[in-house]
Amino acid sequence: MSILINKDTKLITQGITGKTGQFHTKMGKEYANGRNCYVAGVTPKKGGQSFEGIPIFETVKEAKKATGATVSVIYVPPPFAAAAIEEAVDAELELVICITEGIPVRDMIRTKYKMQSRNTRLIGPNCPGVITPDEIKIGIMPGHIHKKGPVGVVSRSGTLTYEAVGQLREVGLGQSTCVGIGGDPVNGLKHIDVMRMFNDDPRTEAVIMVGEIGGSEEEACARWVKDNMKKPVVGFIAGVTAPPGKRMGHAGAIISGGKGTAAEKLAVMEECGIKVTRNPAEMGKLLRAILK
Repeated sequence: MSILINKDTKLITQGITGKTGQFHTKMGKEYANGRNCYVAGVTPKKGGQSFEGIPIFETVKEAKKATGATVSVIYVPPPFAAAAIEEAVDAELELVICITEGIPVRDMIRTKYKMQSRNTRLIGPNCPGVITPDEIKIGIMPGHIHKKGPVGVVSRSGTLTYEAVGQLREVGLGQSTCVGIGGDPVNGLKHIDVMRMFNDDPRTEAVIMVGEIGGSEEEACARWVKDNMKKPVVGFIAGVTAPPGKRMGHAGAIISGGKGTAAEKLAVMEECGIKVTRNPAEMGKLLRAILK
């Protein structure tokens, strides 16, 4: 099994006619069962066209009706990306994965408000996407570094997601599903949401959880893990701050009132029984040792 997506997922690419949408749709279609999973694209005013054999529709509702798709991935430019999320929600898709970086916070606040009481799950924005190795790849992650196996990965950092996966492969471990939730201050699924899914997934035997400075989501997840998690968890917090005058990697990586530091997060995670490392190069080895 896996969480969120699998080889039977039917997917829509919103923004399929843009350069980024075309590139990653092509890469996704060529990965594992992608040729059967990528069933539609959506770009207003370009309905009736096609890309790589994938039909393009004017709206998400039209694409869903024609293909039975239940998931979309968004590569729409920042000024229009929140509206694209809302369109997918209005079409009652089960899952929306928004890769777009730089969506205005005000737009996302409005969109999250509109999503209340709706059943659509959102991953992102500003995330690398989701991959179930050897089945389906949705997003911008390099598919070749992934391998099917028993370890779930959930991360706020795209780069450290790849690092964790690469280390797991080096020690002979594959992944059940890897989920990059993104680091924007207003986003969809949190660490705790994905951890619940991994806890219920019989194929996932352990989890790597990668967080970042800022906010309190990692602490909330750690407390849930202490009370509920039946599987071992390895944790790391990316705590490198930016030089003066430079923007941090993610908009959500903001420390306020001394809260949300890497040290504070790691301390809470340790107290809650998560095996933490302060060296990002040790995530794979630590997990391998725990499983042994």
